Amino acid sequence: MVRAIVFSDEITLWWEKQWELSDGVIYRVTLNGDIVGETVLTHFSLCNLDEKTAYRVKVERIEDGSVKECLASLDLSTPEAKRRIDVSSAPYFAKGDGATLNTEAIQRAIDDCGENDCVYFPKGIFLSGALNLHSDMEIYLDKDATLQGTARVEDYLPKRKSRFEGIEMMCYSSLLNMGELDHSSGPNCRNVIIRGRGSILGGGTEHCNAVIEYERELLKEYLNENDDYIKTCENDSTIPGRARPRLVNISNAENVILANTTFGFGASWNIHFVYSQNIVTYGCKILSQGVWNGDGWDPDSSEDCVIFDTEFRTYDNSIAIKSGKNPEGNIIARPCSNIRIFDCRGGNCMALGSEMSGGISDIYIWDCDFSAPPSGIGLKVTKKRGGYIKRVRIRNSRFVNIRARCVSFNDDGEAAKTTPQVEDILFENITLTGDTRKNDGKPVELIQILGVDGEENYFRNITLNRVLVPAQKNNSQAQINIKNVKDLTLKNITFFE
Repeated sequence: MVRAIVFSDEITLWWEKQWELSDGVIYRVTLNGDIVGETVLTHFSLCNLDEKTAYRVKVERIEDGSVKECLASLDLSTPEAKRRIDVSSAPYFAKGDGATLNTEAIQRAIDDCGENDCVYFPKGIFLSGALNLHSDMEIYLDKDATLQGTARVEDYLPKRKSRFEGIEMMCYSSLLNMGELDHSSGPNCRNVIIRGRGSILGGGTEHCNAVIEYERELLKEYLNENDDYIKTCENDSTIPGRARPRLVNISNAENVILANTTFGFGASWNIHFVYSQNIVTYGCKILSQGVWNGDGWDPDSSEDCVIFDTEFRTYDNSIAIKSGKNPEGNIIARPCSNIRIFDCRGGNCMALGSEMSGGISDIYIWDCDFSAPPSGIGLKVTKKRGGYIKRVRIRNSRFVNIRARCVSFNDDGEAAKTTPQVEDILFENITLTGDTRKNDGKPVELIQILGVDGEENYFRNITLNRVLVPAQKNNSQAQINIKNVKDLTLKNITFFE
């Protein structure tokens, strides 16, 4: 099935990889009968189209120079261009000088935006605090436009209910906020678009540190009385740091499109969506160099979400799939499922877990390149987490390493009543590149499948097929470490110089 995202000036197509086909497959795209391009990837954009115009778009599979199959022939119509609400014009008069605080002006423009309008940012740097979006609206940033979040704590009040590292709690408002968090209900915010070639940037490390120090003072008595508990956390900033806002916070939302925009430098995670569905991200850059916990794209107890053609330069996980932390995540029991990730590159690690107590399933990853150190692919649980990771398919991609394991970090809190399950996992046609920087040039483990200590039944049915591994000083076996796994299949593992 070929899916289409249609704007007044652009149509973007994406489709599933056909795994049974040969490596020489290309896809041809025609517009009104004319060939407009060919690609080996599973997406294609048609740009500079006319508004209010009918188009016939066809996607064909080509092998050995001839058409083997028509994947889809679609009759699509571009809508009328939306009315622009220019934040710099009357009655808003926001200033793109990088110095004037424009929160109130931009919020009024957002409040005035109807389903046939878009909030338009022209060239400039528009400084703002927290903004609240609503259903049926669009934000469009011109090429040289930046929505720049401040680094001041007070610009992100009041706090709102959110979820951080698997626990529901009150956090500072994010720069952009959609929906109200409620794990017992469905979507309360719908049909939001953020696009354009501009940027949405946060206050980065300065904002991160400001929130931590502000919260540390507020929590002084609690922190002093719970020193033993604090010692079980990652560091002494973990507890005050959990109140940090994200750059874009999406809660209980559906039908959200983030397209062709640069996002970056939130005070913690950048794009975080919880209890949401059909969040589509493509053509983006996501940046967080130097920001502690600077994740890029984090689906959290969400379903039917897609990201493709996105570049990451992140200090922490480029992509992290989550579903809550024990015991709360087990009780809420909202899984993260049906997530598709393709033609993404970066950055830093791609992770499933470690917050996965509500379950993670049906994850499909293909045509990705996370081969620059320290990027890898990791499935992470802790022994007391509960929940599951299952039905994961990772194909045709490059990573520094592969890790599926129990970890010791982020392990504070009460233990779940069940042991986490990791099962039905496939790595196929994978190239590993390795990274010896942290091991003084000695052989490092590029494949780690480390189950629960002393138990084989909790990590099971894991297959690695057609995996290329760089040889290190004639010590290939030192690169593979597998323990406590049932029904493990290793096929066509090849070491190369």
